[in-house]
Parts: sequence; C-alpha cells; structure tokens
Amino acid sequence: MDAHKELDILEMPVAALAAYWLSIKKLLDAKKDFSILGVEAENTAEPYIHHLLDTAQSELAPELSLTLAQAKRGVLLTEFRRRMEMMRRALTGIAASENPRLTLLGLNALAGTAPFHEPRTFELATALMSTVGEKDADLHTLLGVDHKLKDDRLVVKLLFYAISTRRSGKQALNEYLPHLRAGFFAEGLSLCADGFEPEFVSRHLAAIRDTALLATRRKMDMAAQMCLAIKAGMPYDDVFRVARAYMV
Repeated sequence: MDAHKELDILEMPVAALAAYWLSIKKLLDAKKDFSILGVEAENTAEPYIHHLLDTAQSELAPELSLTLAQAKRGVLLTEFRRRMEMMRRALTGIAASENPRLTLLGLNALAGTAPFHEPRTFELATALMSTVGEKDADLHTLLGVDHKLKDDRLVVKLLFYAISTRRSGKQALNEYLPHLRAGFFAEGLSLCADGFEPEFVSRHLAAIRDTALLATRRKMDMAAQMCLAIKAGMPYDDVFRVARAYMV
C-alpha cells in the first residue's frame, strides 16, 4: 500500500478506511499469502490499524481478537481525547490572551507524564520562535500541531503560540494559518485570530472533539469487523457488506 504511512484513523473518511481494508482483501485473494499482513503491519504507523494487522496474522481466536481490538480502541481514544483537550485548553487561553504561564499550568494538568519544568519549557518555546523566524525555516513542520505529537513536542508548540499571541496580539496568528494543515488545531487558531470569545472557542472545539471521537470509534469498530471477516476468509462481497453496515 503506497499510502499506509499516512493513514490517520481520526481524520480519514470512513469510506477511505473501508477502501483500505477492501484493498487488503483483494491483495490477499490475489497472492494467497497471509504474510502480506505482516509486511503491511511493519510499514503502517497508524497504531490501531497496525494492531489489527498484527493480530490478524496470529492464531488468536476471533473472540479474543475482538476483545483486544476493543481494548486498543479504548486506549487510543483516551489518548486522542487528552491531546485534543490539551489543544483546546491552549486555544481557549490564546483566545483570552492569558499569561502563558497559566497556559502551561493548564497543560501540565492534562499531560500524561510528569509536569513540564517551566523554565526549560519556556526556553524551548522561545527557541522555536527564533527558528520559525529563520529564512529557510520549514514552517509546515515547525508550526504543525496535531494529536500525533508526543506530549513534550505538543506542549512546546502550544506554548509557542501562547507566547506569540501575548507578544504580538491575536491578529498576528494569521501569519501562521497558511502553513497549518486543516484540522482541529487550525480551526481553533483561526477562531482566535478572528477574535472570537474564549467561551465560544472552548464550546466549539469541544463539540468538534466529541463528534470526531464518536466517528472514530465507529470507524475503529468497522475496521475491526472487516479485519475479522478477512481473517475468516469471507468473500470480498461479504467483507464489503460489513463495511456498508457502518456507512450511510
């Protein structure tokens, strides 16, 4: 699969996810070799899809495979929610032009690790500001924020935006928006740049978060059932029927 490294179950449409598993089924039918699943798993960074591919090539009973898929689903959805909450907390603070120290305190309360040391974190965020200002800076990478970032990088980037807003004002955020990929964070930052009230920003992002997580849960359930159908050797048309049950 050429695009497996770019898979993102939180953001990809349900039809695209179904097409991915149907392509796996076609490949297995053509090659008659289940070792393909191992190769695909090794080259797939998306954690939930990687988990399904890994268990599909095992001798685990279908019932246990489904139980493990549900456990992995819970773990990942909890992490997705926590990181989206970190983004929402920072963006609400940016909308309020709050002191970045308060932003960091809020992020520390949500971090899944030990609290981030204030002087060091501010030092890294300030260094990022300098790097962003360099002539040949890769702004798409430097400014990008999403749920896939590890906590340490996520906190530094969020603090960077908080400091930048405090120094230059919310309208200056418009300089960064063209370099951001469309998504949860870009939506919130755009609202901040347009001067929306913190309460609205917080409510709007919470609604987006909840809708996205519910849709992702359904996509995960579909992927698990399609994977089980493929492992059971069901015909292509039946695997497709499984997918259609999760789509309007």
